[in-house]
Amino acid sequence: MRIAVDAMGGDLGPRAAVAGAASAVMADPDLDILLFGPAGQLDDEISRLPRPLVAAASSMDVIDAPGVVRQDQRPAQVLRGEQTTSMSGMLACLARGEAQAGVSAGNTGALMALARRALGMVAGMSRPAISTAIPTRREGRCYLLDLGANVEVEAQRLRDFALMGEVMARRIDGQERPRVGLLNVGVEGTKGTFSVQHADELLRQETALEYLGFVEGDAIFSGDVDVVVCDGFVGNAVLKASEGLARMLVRRVQATFEAHWSSRLVGWLARPALARLRGELDPVRYNGASLLGLDGIVIKSHGSADTAGFHYAVARAAREVTHDLPACLAQELGRRGSVG
Repeated sequence: MRIAVDAMGGDLGPRAAVAGAASAVMADPDLDILLFGPAGQLDDEISRLPRPLVAAASSMDVIDAPGVVRQDQRPAQVLRGEQTTSMSGMLACLARGEAQAGVSAGNTGALMALARRALGMVAGMSRPAISTAIPTRREGRCYLLDLGANVEVEAQRLRDFALMGEVMARRIDGQERPRVGLLNVGVEGTKGTFSVQHADELLRQETALEYLGFVEGDAIFSGDVDVVVCDGFVGNAVLKASEGLARMLVRRVQATFEAHWSSRLVGWLARPALARLRGELDPVRYNGASLLGLDGIVIKSHGSADTAGFHYAVARAAREVTHDLPACLAQELGRRGSVG
């Protein structure tokens, strides 16, 4: 399985992308990685790989792409620019069928625009939606979408997001009947904006969907719903707030146990449980957001992702390749019919 990686996006530069991709290869030897970026810089990063990851270098090839999409560039500017960047090279490789999935930690708006142009959409979808998994109280996960690709969303788009999220939860996670909720300021039928109210009407017509109606924000974490749909403005705010809360809780717990000698003793005894809690809450484990609706697999890694975070993004891409998610979306959404 070949994964194309835009190695130049992200806050930590190519080091996190190269080491993260190498780590993913060590965990899954069936992976081959194509690294896009300035060849000299990427070769240097490969030469600096920690000893446990050195063996992965044989499964990683560098493709020279001298340009870099800056985080402050507007999508329209990137679309008009020369297609010599690491991001455009990665997507062109994917469009030619030379890789089965692409991963980037770069400019989200540019990635959306370039991916849509390079790969096209499935089943009449007009724009991709960004979705990621959120850990829940019942040791499962809930898919939240959209996370920022579509800030203002009409009812038909929300309906399409629900269909895509349901297919992903069913095909990728093997859930027989994923439960779908529409995020609102209350569960009462009279609340919410016009687009949310209309989306509720459309979703109630989808008899094949396990639609629960309106849900509030706490439902994302309760385990009572498997897919939560909202517009990109709300979704992005919810995601960033939940990541910040998770980090704060872990730090507060650590600080509490380190505050006094007796607390440190209890903390030492509770170390396995604390390590498990830290792992369950760490947003790094859930890094890798899917750009749903594209006629191809593109994973957006968090811009601040470190080596471990980028590893998870590559692993997410590989998982979607295994299940051929775009083909599943095309088949099922084509049968149901997009209304947008």
